[in-house]
Amino acid sequence: MSSLSVVVVSYNSERFLERCLDAVTGRGHDVVVVDNASQDGSVELVRRLFPDVRVLELESNVGYGTASDAGFEVTTGDYVLVLNPDAWPLGDAVERLAEAADVSPWAAVVGPRLLTPEGEPHHTVRGFPTLWRLATEYFFLRWLAPNSRALNAFYGGGIDTSRHGAVEWVVGAAVLVRRAAFDEVGGFDTHFFMFDEEVDLCYRLRDVGWEVLYDPHAEFVHVGGGSTGADRSALYREQLRSHIRFLDKHRGRRTASRSRTMLLWAMRLRSLVLHGERRRISFQAARWLERHDIEQLLQNERAARGRVSLPRE
Repeated sequence: MSSLSVVVVSYNSERFLERCLDAVTGRGHDVVVVDNASQDGSVELVRRLFPDVRVLELESNVGYGTASDAGFEVTTGDYVLVLNPDAWPLGDAVERLAEAADVSPWAAVVGPRLLTPEGEPHHTVRGFPTLWRLATEYFFLRWLAPNSRALNAFYGGGIDTSRHGAVEWVVGAAVLVRRAAFDEVGGFDTHFFMFDEEVDLCYRLRDVGWEVLYDPHAEFVHVGGGSTGADRSALYREQLRSHIRFLDKHRGRRTASRSRTMLLWAMRLRSLVLHGERRRISFQAARWLERHDIEQLLQNERAARGRVSLPRE
């Protein structure tokens, strides 16, 4: 099996790090925690309980993709497992991912089956954002036919997640990345502060001939939202911004502008039909989209840095 490094990107994740690192240390892999200027004792915990784990302390919250790039720079494994602090492998899942990559020389990324702590499956396999796919999500259309490719490709509708195979992209909470492929496309695009950075990476890898694989035989637990101090409204807006940025980059400014308009109307609708916090978040997102044109949205993605944390879906 090829050499393997583990990069855990952490931001105020002290309550999860011990469980995560317990599962990936002691297996002969190089393990690095990249810390995005946590203030909750995360770094101290790692150094106290895991002296063999290297800690790369960043001076500020630079975002998930940028921190992952930094982890690649200080590791040397042929494969790098990029891992959320609130995720951990079950059994030999890490080795299974590496074996799957070893037997598939064109696999740039291999993603496992993600499970909740209760053992329920996550939507691990996804489809690339398009105007229509975003509409099926934000206008509730996917609920009409959740297993339909036409109405739910954004969440992998119509894909048999019990089978190993090539997919569009996999959720970045736990992904094995082939270093040679990663280097070929220049790593993560640091314009994505958080959300869609793994979508963009998988898109660019596939665009130059690499494959993204899903292996259900490797299983990881993923808690979700494993960072503290998160402003859920700010996180939601950042997710919308990342969708718009992805479309601007890969489909052009006209499509990105149309997506902004579509999302604005979707947020207005959601602020009318949802309740409680979800209504509040949708209303604030609508006001935010109203106040910013497409150029402002794409110029201001870095303004959120330091104000939002880094959980994955």
